[in-house]
Amino acid sequence: MLAVQFFTRIPITGRLATWVGFSPAMLRASAAHFPGVGWLVGSLCAAVFLALLSALPEQPAAPWVTAALSTVFGVLLTGAFHEDGLADLADGLGGSMDRERALDIMKDSRVGSYGALSLVLAVLGKTALLALIAQSAGVWPAAAALFSAHVSSRFLPLLIIRSLPHVGDTEASKSKPLAEAISTGGLLAGLLWWGLAMVLVVFWSPAAPWAFAVLGAALGLAWMWWLLRRRLQGFTGDGLGATQQVCEVLFYLGFALGLS
Repeated sequence: MLAVQFFTRIPITGRLATWVGFSPAMLRASAAHFPGVGWLVGSLCAAVFLALLSALPEQPAAPWVTAALSTVFGVLLTGAFHEDGLADLADGLGGSMDRERALDIMKDSRVGSYGALSLVLAVLGKTALLALIAQSAGVWPAAAALFSAHVSSRFLPLLIIRSLPHVGDTEASKSKPLAEAISTGGLLAGLLWWGLAMVLVVFWSPAAPWAFAVLGAALGLAWMWWLLRRRLQGFTGDGLGATQQVCEVLFYLGFALGLS
């Protein structure tokens, strides 16, 4: 519940919030359930995707409209939490080669040219690849890819938390609850969330190229790990959000390439 509160705009209030409770340690431990949030967001986005595609007329543009609107729904559901991180990281790393200056730029709430361009490319990439997958593989494999991409892209940043130190102004950072390395138990919990999701989609659509999709996301993780380590010597909340976005796009790309 704390992970849902932190990573989405879904309200957890009143008696439910009181029942859940709060402490910094609990909030830090909730990072292990980041992939579980992917289950929730991915399931809802896949449901919207399926509903729209069944309601729209059978025209070549229908998958594009569906992909775009399901992406909009996901952004509204998360409050553009991860997209904001992508934009900030792009502005910081694009705006200066100096580490400290890049960290300062990332704290600026204004969006620069690098951030704006990264957002356009990420949203366009997701929309185009989802439409391509729906046209090439069919509606149900596309919905399964949408669901599993959300889960996978929320599991992989846990490996960055595990292997890199948190950097920057920890007290002011939105990643403060994640600032400490995730425990082995927490990492295993995240792995379980991800593993169950992959078992489900393989059962749902066994002929789909899941290995290619996972490989694509893993390559995105490797590139982000290298970039954060080389440029910042660690991770920030923006870096984790950017990793989620990159891994999601490359999951779709790997899936689409696997279809060929």
